[in-house]
This record gives sequence, structure tokens and C-alpha cells, in this order.
Amino acid sequence: MTKLLHISASPRGERSESLALAETFLRVYREQHPEDEVLEWNLWDGSLPEFGPAAAGAKMDVFAGLEPTGPGAQAWQAAGETFRRFADADKYLFSVPMWNASVPYILKQFIDVISQPGLVFGFDPELGYSGLVTGRKAAVIYTGAVYGEGRGPAFGSDFQAPYFNDWLRWAGITDLAAVEFRPNLATTEVEQRRARAHAEAVDVAKNF
Repeated sequence: MTKLLHISASPRGERSESLALAETFLRVYREQHPEDEVLEWNLWDGSLPEFGPAAAGAKMDVFAGLEPTGPGAQAWQAAGETFRRFADADKYLFSVPMWNASVPYILKQFIDVISQPGLVFGFDPELGYSGLVTGRKAAVIYTGAVYGEGRGPAFGSDFQAPYFNDWLRWAGITDLAAVEFRPNLATTEVEQRRARAHAEAVDVAKNF
């Protein structure tokens, strides 16, 4: 059975634009793929382990070919369990609002926890990194209230989509699709832009 995992980085519930677009995507996806299993992972639900000194030490032990011990071993086990929950899916839908020109810190925490040697990536001293999460596809919903392409620097910069798209490709996920909703809240075009974004979510879901 094909599994689609929706990973949400938005804490705003019913007021979230990215989650509203995700609902549109998932409604159409379920209609197109009634046999698939759709799973939800709210990154704000408290299930993410922290990535602190013990986890960082364990990561460097693994890089050095050593077995993590003590608190490092526990942190490494928690990171592995989190990764396996992620890697168990065949397809991903990410809901990613823009926070301070980038992604919410909870999504960065998720990335830092699972981006481990032998799990998300391999490394060769001569060839560099290689992504290990291959054979999957991802759709990403990007939202932002002020920044938008073509607006001046006073409206912010985009370290959201370039960063997250780069991480997905680095991890080995190269089959990517995106839906963007970046209205300028100072204009009267918000509803028109919202309608276009939901239509785009429908189109992406039909071909996902």
C-alpha cells in the first residue's frame, strides 16, 4: 500500500493558510487514490526529540566509526526512530509557512534530528554527500503573508523555499512539486490569490 505522509509545520490550526491548502490537496488526493493510506504528522505535537549536546556527540561518534554510548546512545536511538517514521512513507506533503523569511523552527528541528549519516545521507571524502531517501516524491505548500516574488526588499527575502527545496534534494528526494500562496496583505487581491493557490493545489494533487 502506498503511504502519503502529511508533515505540518504550522501551529495555527483552522486559521492556517498552509493547512487549508493541504486540506484541499488531500481531499483531491484521496479521491484520486482511494486505496492509499494518508498519515498526518503535526510537528508541534511534542513527538520530536530535541537535538542537543548528547545527539550532536552521537552524530560525530558515528561519523568517526564509533558506537554512541550513554546519553548519546539514547539520543541516537530517538533520532533513528524519528527517521523511520519519516522514511516509512512513499510520498510526502509538507505544509510550510514562512517565518522570518525562512521555515518555522520546528521544521528545522525535524531536519536536524533526522539528517544523520547512514539515514538521510551518506558521505564520501572524495565525492561528498549522497542522499539516501530515494524513490520518493514530495509536494510542498509554501505560504507567506508579506514576501512575494517581484516585491521590493522592504517586503523581505525568500530563505524558505530555496532552503527547504535544497534539503529535500540533498536528502535524495528530487521529484518535487510546489504550491505557493504569498498574498500581499496590503492589497485587495488576497482572495484572488487564495483561489488560484487552491486551484493549483488541486492540479498538483491530481498528478501526484
